[in-house]
Amino acid sequence: MTLVYKIVPRTLWRDAEAIGQFAGATVDLADGFIHFSTAEQTRETAAKHFRGEPDLLMVAVEAEEFGAAMKWEVSRGGALFPHLYAALPTTAARSVAAIPLAPDGAHDFAGLLP
Repeated sequence: MTLVYKIVPRTLWRDAEAIGQFAGATVDLADGFIHFSTAEQTRETAAKHFRGEPDLLMVAVEAEEFGAAMKWEVSRGGALFPHLYAALPTTAARSVAAIPLAPDGAHDFAGLLP
């Protein structure tokens, strides 16, 4: 089992829960897939794209559950990142956790990632 992670503003995830699926954030919709990160990539993703942003959630899903719709593609620094080419059923979330924001604007992942 390979867990991958999506950082999502709480309001977007709550809206998705109301309809049962997450189609993606603005950047996902523009790119045509939902961006995920591995446990090792999540901190850097947060620092690069979400620094200082409060009220974020980290949604974990099993990559294998999505079959061919989950593609591992070269992205930042030549690393392979998981990209989901489908809507994400909210019931697929293995966990949903708030990401605390430290006073310096960085997100605190203590206890959230393996």
